[in-house]
Amino acid sequence: MTDQTLPPLATHDAAPGTADGGGKAYRVLARKYRPRDFSELVGQEALVRTLTNAIKSGRLAHAFMLTGVRGVGKTTTARIIARALNCVGPDGTGGPTITPCGVCENCKSITADRHVDVMEMDAASRTGVDDIREIIDGVRYGPVAARYKVYIIDEVHMLTKNAFNALLKTLEEPPEHVKFIFATTEIRKVPVTVLSRCQRFDLRRIDSQTLVKHFNRVAEAEGVKVEPDAMALIARAADGSARDGLSLLDQAIALGGETLSALQVRDMLGLADRARVVDLFEATMTGQPRDALDILSDLHRSGADPVVVLQDLLDFTHFLTRFKVVPETAQDPGTPETERTRGGELAGKLGMPALTRAWQILLKGLGEVQSAPVPFDAAEMVIVRLAYSADLPNPADLIRQLQGQPQAGGVPSSAPPAGGGGGGGGTRAGGPALAVAHSAQPGTRAAAEPAVTAHAAPEQEQATAEPLPEPKTFREVVALFGEMREGSLYGQLYSSVHCVRCEPGRLEIRPKDRALAELSGRVGKLLTEWTGRRWMVTISGAPGEPTLSEQDRNAKTRAREEAARHPVVRAVLDIFPGAEISEVRDLTEPEPAPDAALAEDAIETDFYEETPSELDDIGEF
Repeated sequence: MTDQTLPPLATHDAAPGTADGGGKAYRVLARKYRPRDFSELVGQEALVRTLTNAIKSGRLAHAFMLTGVRGVGKTTTARIIARALNCVGPDGTGGPTITPCGVCENCKSITADRHVDVMEMDAASRTGVDDIREIIDGVRYGPVAARYKVYIIDEVHMLTKNAFNALLKTLEEPPEHVKFIFATTEIRKVPVTVLSRCQRFDLRRIDSQTLVKHFNRVAEAEGVKVEPDAMALIARAADGSARDGLSLLDQAIALGGETLSALQVRDMLGLADRARVVDLFEATMTGQPRDALDILSDLHRSGADPVVVLQDLLDFTHFLTRFKVVPETAQDPGTPETERTRGGELAGKLGMPALTRAWQILLKGLGEVQSAPVPFDAAEMVIVRLAYSADLPNPADLIRQLQGQPQAGGVPSSAPPAGGGGGGGGTRAGGPALAVAHSAQPGTRAAAEPAVTAHAAPEQEQATAEPLPEPKTFREVVALFGEMREGSLYGQLYSSVHCVRCEPGRLEIRPKDRALAELSGRVGKLLTEWTGRRWMVTISGAPGEPTLSEQDRNAKTRAREEAARHPVVRAVLDIFPGAEISEVRDLTEPEPAPDAALAEDAIETDFYEETPSELDDIGEF
């Protein structure tokens, strides 16, 4: 049913909310207001329409698969289907109907869970083949008192693989008097062979507005007055589950009695005041960490869970982002007034880069708070991190600042952060804006710096445009790539390329299989750019010389062998058994100091080249 046409409530008790005159025990709201026919189902219009048409037309499947999150009505729907199939009407002559009478013996027995032909099994506790064998043996016999023998298996995904296999043949061709109804919250765990034999229905989450209307009707039937904000909090906490929401409403009524306020519900759920959450977000995003920490402490003292506070901040960040993309979001009736008014103002002040950065920081911080030994301390660190990053410029502003142009909105690049005044934001040490403010007086050096940068840029371009000395050997070519800090290409040329021919303007190479596909094009383009002369780099099939890494490795091997033949070295090796020569250096020549990044690149490439058989062992590490 839609939220505009919710049906009147029907209870299972004589007196709402209390024990009746016969001394019945109290029934919780989730059981007391459980739907008993299709008209009472809430928020499942597609399922109701399909089953209604199927029963009217007589097109009844032999197996139904009901799936959805907890508390949306899977088991309740299964029992309603069982009643609809077996109802005989008040006079005992009726057939399957979409409106079970509720007065015939079949309806009464199924409602009371005592009908002999409607068997409900919990697959979470009965998972084996023996349990399924009982069903297989039972389907051969006709129903005792009903029209159909109905098997309701709840949490069917808990059955073992062998149990599913044992059920397949019976499920595919059951007797005409048997109906199977399965319910599960984990539809992906049900084998496809079972799903293909069932008619599947996905029960969707119930939206908050429908839940609020439904809970209001329950509260009215119970004689309890609930504030609209309080009911909205309960519906939000229910997360689309009618049963969870009714359980929370039951608990809230026990807490507040006949009148229920938003403050009571917020205290019961451990939630933060929404207005204070907006205050916290505003203080954080304006770079006022002291005020933000004070607000967080107040929320914590009032009982708000730090995890819930960060979740509320994430939710508000999502609302602002969506509001900037879809302004109609604020017109949603379910949007609180605080978010509608103050959220609109904040969305106009904050840019999309700031909101995206806040989302990433809060999302990562939420995981830290959930796993931290002291969640409140971790939450404070997240707030401080977010406050100090709130006034960071976005990439576009950084480019303008480097180019000496004003930032977006006409704010100079050396202007202090917006939140530098109140709440301790202006006492932050080490910020770049603060350093500029202390380094110059207004109108002097700080104002002239952008112009200096703008004049210096052409000189730099002119300096780098001068051609470099042209390399004459392949080793000089590779060294040039090292000097120009092209680490990736340096490593490829050093250890993965055989030189076939090298002369000024022409280079023939034979790359190894693991070399970059576009290696020759990139090398030729950069050499042409650096030397001012066109270089032709071609791929050859000739063997060519060993790679530079192989040449250097062979040279080191020869040097160690020659050193090992020296009398002094041999004497040392004899005195220290097991000693090895690790490196040979020529003390008359200065040791080269290649760039650290390039050296690491080359070493890593050599490692993969020399020890391919060891990669399998290392891969599991």
